[in-house]
Amino acid sequence: MVLVGRSLGTVDRKKRIPAISTTTTIKMAILGIGGAFAEAGSRCIALPVTDLAKRLDRPVVLVGLMGVGKSTVGRRLARRLGVPFVDSDSAIEDASGFSAAEVYERYGERDFRDGERRLVARLIEGEVRVIATGGGAYIDSRTRELLNERAITIWLDAPVEILAERTSRRDTRPLLRTANPKSTLEKLSDERRPSYEEAHIHIKSGDGAHRNVVDRIVAALEEHLSNRPS
Repeated sequence: MVLVGRSLGTVDRKKRIPAISTTTTIKMAILGIGGAFAEAGSRCIALPVTDLAKRLDRPVVLVGLMGVGKSTVGRRLARRLGVPFVDSDSAIEDASGFSAAEVYERYGERDFRDGERRLVARLIEGEVRVIATGGGAYIDSRTRELLNERAITIWLDAPVEILAERTSRRDTRPLLRTANPKSTLEKLSDERRPSYEEAHIHIKSGDGAHRNVVDRIVAALEEHLSNRPS
């Protein structure tokens, strides 16, 4: 694992569409049936390809706790590399008509993770891109194995104090609707750290400028590609 060292995000949201009535239907929607991935593609940011991007043969996937900035940093990284960007939570919303949080609340973690894993498997197909995943996606062992095998995984890691402050700005995360959200984040951090540590690259972030985080990611990608067996 490449360890680097210090920020973060909002996600675009679309209008709701009529409610989906069954778990089966929601799973089908998350799988992309009905053109959802055409919508996901419309959110991509694509600029002229850089030298580093030319060397990439697989997607770059950002993982980490909620509030760490995967979406914001991911967009900036995609711009720097000149490749498309997609946010997996936004892709779920495009596919289902619900926010990822609403899908989680309606159908439970088991069904949500199953659908999320299938969606992520679709997102890593095709062209090289930057993908921001939901905070729990990489914790699923099958999703983690898939991403480590077919993508370059980057763990964005920030202190719980910073995450607690960021996530307190919006009540959109079901797991943090507790009496003490900061304690919940500390518990999630302890539980999930062993999984996040399996990522190829570890980037420590904080409350600094996003461009500095992107700079460290680019340097770490250069090192990772240089050290990877040909």
